[in-house]
Amino acid sequence: MGAVIEAEGLRKTYGGKVAVGGLDLSVPEGGVFGFLGPNGSGKTTTIRMLLGLVRATGGRASVLGVAPGPQLHRVMPRIGSIVESPALFPYLSGRRNLEVLGRIQRIGAGAVTSVLARVGLGERGDDRVAKYSLGMKQRLALAAALLKDPALLILDEPANGLDPQGMKELRDLIVSLGRDGRTVFVSSHLLSEIQLMCDRVAIVQGGITVTQGTVAEVLALGRPTGLLVRVPDPARAIEVLAAQGVAAAPTEGGDRLRVDLPHDAGAHLNELLARSGVYLSELTADDVDLETVFLELTRRDGQVP
Repeated sequence: MGAVIEAEGLRKTYGGKVAVGGLDLSVPEGGVFGFLGPNGSGKTTTIRMLLGLVRATGGRASVLGVAPGPQLHRVMPRIGSIVESPALFPYLSGRRNLEVLGRIQRIGAGAVTSVLARVGLGERGDDRVAKYSLGMKQRLALAAALLKDPALLILDEPANGLDPQGMKELRDLIVSLGRDGRTVFVSSHLLSEIQLMCDRVAIVQGGITVTQGTVAEVLALGRPTGLLVRVPDPARAIEVLAAQGVAAAPTEGGDRLRVDLPHDAGAHLNELLARSGVYLSELTADDVDLETVFLELTRRDGQVP
């Protein structure tokens, strides 16, 4: 499986200010790839360099095997993108917006109808865009990016400003596009959304890549998972578990204990405590999420977002 996006030591400075400071990236073909970082971490600047909208100060990059620059036009018909806020004509219908764009790209009306249906706007395509909710406008922008039936979709913060329902609808759509065999490269500062929709991720901070890999690989870089328990006498529970060689410590809130046992050891933990007259009132898995891993990784590097 080849890389559809590659970057090595990619840099961009503006008047001496570093926006991207030597970023490495490798995006394999197929699925949804999350480009994750806080606002101001260089995500949009990186995307603009990849699409040839701004020139890199240093390093190298390629998209579908072509470096951004004079030859990028060779692969642009295979790339659909949304960069920052999508530009739409508010007093035209959604369908008419796409027809205007399609005419420029020599794409027929049949494709317009197809992409409107694909993004869930089939019944609202003839309404004026001015009447659309923010979520509908985002879906229309995605429809525009799909007009060329691209192999690669590059989406910059597509969930910005959406309510929870709008986020879920957009997430489900992006996941379905990745399952079609396309590569969907989506940037976001919303860590929970990225974890739900992506197969692979890269975490960036301060214009550099902190780590990248499958979601499972990145999650494994965080603290080990464990079990969270609530007991009447935490000190006694810690003593009992320590005698059995099991580490336990109070959580930050102090109302529960975190026990260093795998998720499937709940019954064993309950038995260990019950033998000594300590009974659980609550037992849950202590999962690690991308937000936790992100904070841990950036702090290890001496960077706090």
